[in-house]
Amino acid sequence: MEILVLFGSLVLLLALSIPIGISLGLATVIALIYTGTIPLIMVAQNAFAALDSFPLLAIPFFMLAGALMGYGGISKRLVNLADAMVGAVLGGLAMVTVMACMFFAAISGSGPATVSAIGSFMIPSMKEKHYDSDFAAALTATAGSIGVIIPPSIPFVIYGVVSGVSVGEMFISGIIPGIIIGLSLMAVSYRTARKKGYPRTSNPPQIWPTLKEAFWALLVPIIILGGIYGGIFTPTEAAVVASVYALLIGKFIYKELDFKTIYAAFKDAALVNGATTFMVGLSMSFAAFLAMEQIPIKICTWMLSISSSQITIFLIVNLLLLIVGCFVDNISSMIILTPILLSIMLKLGVDPVHFGLVMTVALATGFVTPPYGANLFVASAVSGVSMLKISRAVVPFILAMLFCLLLFTYIPALSMGLVWLLR
Repeated sequence: MEILVLFGSLVLLLALSIPIGISLGLATVIALIYTGTIPLIMVAQNAFAALDSFPLLAIPFFMLAGALMGYGGISKRLVNLADAMVGAVLGGLAMVTVMACMFFAAISGSGPATVSAIGSFMIPSMKEKHYDSDFAAALTATAGSIGVIIPPSIPFVIYGVVSGVSVGEMFISGIIPGIIIGLSLMAVSYRTARKKGYPRTSNPPQIWPTLKEAFWALLVPIIILGGIYGGIFTPTEAAVVASVYALLIGKFIYKELDFKTIYAAFKDAALVNGATTFMVGLSMSFAAFLAMEQIPIKICTWMLSISSSQITIFLIVNLLLLIVGCFVDNISSMIILTPILLSIMLKLGVDPVHFGLVMTVALATGFVTPPYGANLFVASAVSGVSMLKISRAVVPFILAMLFCLLLFTYIPALSMGLVWLLR
């Protein structure tokens, strides 16, 4: 009955359009009142205790690094490099958008941030070249999802904190899947470009000059991953290094950061982190109640009674994650569902790093699935295209994401190959 009260309250509160963080806290309070065995102060205690975490400090600093790089002109240089590399292909601007999102994903760690940074350049450019505006917005929204898969990734940090898995291994597991998703989206873009007659970029490729311009930006993922796996610093310290590095190159090398833009970057990062931290804290209280009432064990026992086949259970779990991703944001879903689903996967012998990658990709698909679809909202705001039109145009890209999800689910080597080599 506790399960019904807890999740029923949460669904009702979300249906009333109450913000997700508040909904999680209120649902926990309602369940505590119903059970009457645990004091209400548990909500505040667990929220503050959960936020007193050194690994979680990586989140605001990765957000700050992404904001500083956006304001510091790095996204523009990454777009120029991508244009030089693939712009001459049929439907070149669409390819450029995907590749630029892949580059920026290796800096920001956030899906919506990637959509905002790259979309502000690429959506108007595609419109000028007579690409359909709904296609341009849908492509950018989907490509932005790579922001949480290619390292560094904020959801990977969250999963690592909740599950106890190495954040560094999670980062490594996302490299190949992020590239595969990018190539899949390029394939869909090429097919659409042939069908609708979208043009090539008329400018001849200038790879070397644009590579020199983007060199300092491309060093960021090398510094982050090299530093972590070289034992120089932790993922949290890597986020701080990335922020300082972004500030220095934006100010002294690219010279596009001044006091006004630095203030704007810090303000953006603080606002997003404030909302995220509030949500993370109350999500942890929700997860703590789950553990106290042994709800993950009950759900695990029930699911394993349905089937003991890893293939079947993985399929059911993926369907659940895809449905949840339609209504709940990535971070909250990760915190709530990890304790429940990871226990099931461990019983089936699934590597927790592999499951974390699959879980992240499944929830990342939620960035572009209505009605929640955070990336869709950002793309709509940047492009001026209605959510309804973008939701229609995004269907082929969602199908590509689902195909990739199945690949990563049932071929573990795609995500675990590099991890196995480095273990």
